[in-house]
Order: sequence, then C-alpha cells, then structure tokens
Amino acid sequence: MNKRIIIYGPIILAMIFVLGVLIGLRLNNSYTGKNSVLLNVSDLGFGKLNQVINYIEQDYVDSVKRKKLVDKTLFTLLQDLDPHSYYIPAKELGSVTESLQGNFDGIGVEFRINNDTILVISPISEGPSDIVGIKSGDRIVKVDGKTVAGTKLNNQKVMELLRGEKGTKVKVGVKRRGVTDLMNFTITRDKIPLYSVDVSMMLDSTTGYLKLSRFSRTTYIEFMEHAGRLQEQGMNKLVFDLRNNGGGYLDQAIRIADEFLAKDKLIVFTQGRSRPRKTYYASSDGDFENTELVILIDEGTASASEIISGAIQDNDRGVIIGRRSYGKGLVQEQSNWPDGSAIRLTIARYYTPSGRSIQTPYNEGSAAYHEANYDRMGTIQLELDSSKFPDSLKYYTSSGKVVYGGGGIYPDIFVPFDTVNRTSYYINLIYSGVIREAALKFVDDNRAELETKYKTATKFNEDFLLSEAALNEIINKATELDIPFNLSEYNTSKELISQNFKSNIARYLFGNEGFYKVNNQIDTVVKTAITQNTNQIFD
Repeated sequence: MNKRIIIYGPIILAMIFVLGVLIGLRLNNSYTGKNSVLLNVSDLGFGKLNQVINYIEQDYVDSVKRKKLVDKTLFTLLQDLDPHSYYIPAKELGSVTESLQGNFDGIGVEFRINNDTILVISPISEGPSDIVGIKSGDRIVKVDGKTVAGTKLNNQKVMELLRGEKGTKVKVGVKRRGVTDLMNFTITRDKIPLYSVDVSMMLDSTTGYLKLSRFSRTTYIEFMEHAGRLQEQGMNKLVFDLRNNGGGYLDQAIRIADEFLAKDKLIVFTQGRSRPRKTYYASSDGDFENTELVILIDEGTASASEIISGAIQDNDRGVIIGRRSYGKGLVQEQSNWPDGSAIRLTIARYYTPSGRSIQTPYNEGSAAYHEANYDRMGTIQLELDSSKFPDSLKYYTSSGKVVYGGGGIYPDIFVPFDTVNRTSYYINLIYSGVIREAALKFVDDNRAELETKYKTATKFNEDFLLSEAALNEIINKATELDIPFNLSEYNTSKELISQNFKSNIARYLFGNEGFYKVNNQIDTVVKTAITQNTNQIFD
C-alpha cells in the first residue's frame, strides 16, 4: 500500500465527514462569544475525494470502522495545526468539560482505591453521602448488591458505578471499623459541586492565602466569597496561588483581575487572522484595589492564570513570584456537533496589556512543543538572564519596568525549585506514592484517636509530632516496592519526608485546609511571598 494513501486517506475521509454535516455551532462562554461559520463547499470539487473514500470502503483489504477512523483523523488533523486545537469524541466530551462546569451528578465522596477497595477519604459536606451517614474511612464493598471489592478496580470503573443522573438511587454496602455487620445505605444522587478554590486561610494576622485550581463557571463567585471572608479576618495582603492552575473560562479570569485593577486599566486583548482585536478593560470599584497582592506562578500556570498574572504585572499592580509560567496563549472556539462530539479550534491569541503574546512558540510542531514543556517542568529552571533577550522581546509596564516576551510570564522574583534536600530517595518516595499511602494507612488505623485529640487543622499543625515508628513504616513500605533504603539520603531528606507525611495525614483528617496548613510552612515560594514588601518591586 502506498504510504501516502495510508497517511492521507483518513484525513480525506475526515474532510468529507466534516464538510457533509450541516450544523449550527455554538460557542461556550470560555471563548470569544462568536459562532463559527460552516464552510461553503459548493465550488471545492470533492467528487474525486468521494471516489477515493468509496474505493477504500469497497476494496481495502480489511474492514474499516468509519466512525473510529474519523475520530482518529480529526484528532490528528487538528493537533497538527497548533498545540491546543483538538477534537473531542462524544464519549469524552462530558469528562473534558466537567471540571469547567462546576458540578457533576453523583453521590459526593472523595475516594481512593486502597487494596482493591473503594476507601472513602471524606464525604462532601451536605452532599448525598454525607446526608445518609457515610463517614471518612468507610469502605464501599458492594454496589447495588454486587461485590465490587477485589475486582481490579480503577478510578474510571468506580465513577461508572457511583455516578449517575440526579435523582437516581444507588445502594451501597459499607464496611466500617468497629462495626461487625455490613452497613447498607441507599443514596440519592445529586448535583455535586466541583470547587475552584482549594483553600483560603490567614497566613498571619494581615496576610491571606487563596489557592485556585481552575477557572470554571463558578470561579468568580467562589473567589469573592473566600477573599471576602479573608478581608473580614483582617487581610490587607493576599498571596494568590495560581501554581499548577491550567486555566479555563476567560470571563472568570477577567472578572477576578477586574477586582484588583482601577477603572479602564487594560486586562487583556485577543486578535487573530480572521478575528479583529478585542479588548477587555477593568470596570470601577473593585473590592480589592487597595489590597497588597502577590501572585504565585510556576511551569503549570497556564491560560487564564497567565492572563491574570500578565495583567497584574503589566499594570504594576502586584508582585509575581515563582518560576516562568507554561505559555498557553491561544484562544479556542468550541463547535458542538450533532453526534455529541466537539471541535476546539484556535482562532486568536491572547496578549498582555504591554503587548506580549502569552503563547510559547511552536514553530517546530506540536509534538516538539509539548516535549519541550514537559522537559522544562522536569528540570530546574534557571533564573532569568535578561542579556539573552533581543530588543524585540522586551516590553514595558505602565511604569516603564522591563518585562519579557517569548512565551509565558516571567516572575518578578524568581524562586528556584528547591533541590537542597531533595535526594533521589525522597523523590522515589514521592513518585511511588509511598508517603501518601503510608499517611492514608496511618489515619485509617488511628482515626478515632486523632479526631478526638485534634479538633482543628490548626491544633493538629501545632501539636502533632511524628514518631520514629511511623517513619519506619515508610521505609518498610518502600523496601517492599523495591526502593532500596539509603541511610545517607534518608537523613538528608528526613525533614522533607516528615513534613510531607504530616501534611498528607492532615489532608486525610481535615481536607485541603489541613494539608496547606502544614505544607505552607516548608513551601519556599509561600515563605518568600509572606516576607515580600510589594512596594519594593517598583522602587
């Protein structure tokens, strides 16, 4: 078979499929607010292409599954345009968009698979499981009368078992420590919120901390509620953590940026070959215009997170601390198709107020682009060397401070990845999940005692001390997984191991509040943010 036929045949088939369907395309709120226009095929002369497709279907040596071939071809076709245009098959669209919708239908539990059993980490407060009496530490061993424990479970299978339409019921059999018989519950599924704010808390008497994980439909409302509570507690400086926030809806990012910027300050603008420039400005009376602001970024900060970071930096409104952000500055427009699938096509670029394109160049193709970003995330980033930037990549903030283009947002204060005590042994413990699993077992074995002794995350953080026996459990578990013990490296990383162990125990007891109460004490970026005088950066 001619190689060109193998390569281009699926693409030709995809073009016939796409151009042969008449639909109205509706844009999601996350993108530009305009509808796509279908191509006019009246004069393109696709008779030859139809003959080729008929030839393949009639005479190809093996049977061809048309839908599967179309899906793969569309995926490849769009991926080759740029790194962020892509095709979403119907069966995947729900899971892809779910995190941006702000909710899903289910029973409302955070779970982990432990020893091939569904272990409830915590029921969502006032959710369906919480209402019927499901508790942290419960093991779901039966679903609708069928035993599910020990059946080679994975996360996807668990979600298929427990999720369902709002109002439907599911019966679960639960094994609980201290209770001999299996406990049976009937849970009525409901809308379960997916929160954008992981945690908000006061770091000291005047400094608030807010960790945002995504920009969904509900993000602005969540942000205002959490930031407002911090303000009531005496916050006049906010550490806004956007690390590993991959973005989401543009309108939510603009509304949050607006809360920090004075009226008529430019937030972001978009422009594409067939799309005219569109600008977004701050309105009046932002609730946090007088709040000191520090934004934390890293190589996982992308898209909407970069829009906020760039707007704050270019308007000299706050300090950006951390490492260079991802560099995702392409605008996608979503087109939904009758079969339930969707296409997200890049139609413009995002630019910061100074005119910087957020997008990292992808001249060598999408594969090389993703590989380069992956390599950057796995290596130590060096501090910005301004001498390497040509004049064409130098831009200026509203006060005349130089900032740099070329993709992503460069921080005002660079904090390198902490490598001092991160030995190979410690890294193996982290990536193997040994510390996380040891923490889960520790809580599972001692939950009643821990919950009695430590009523709050603050109390736990202040008073809990790890024993050598507990740490030895980590060593033993690692050895079982063929991670050889290294005494020298263990001693070097012992404090990190202990803190990571403690923070995970706190998560299983108190959720994200517990985790960040402990973790922020050893987070060098957070510690830098607390001590930073935001006025110094503009002197």
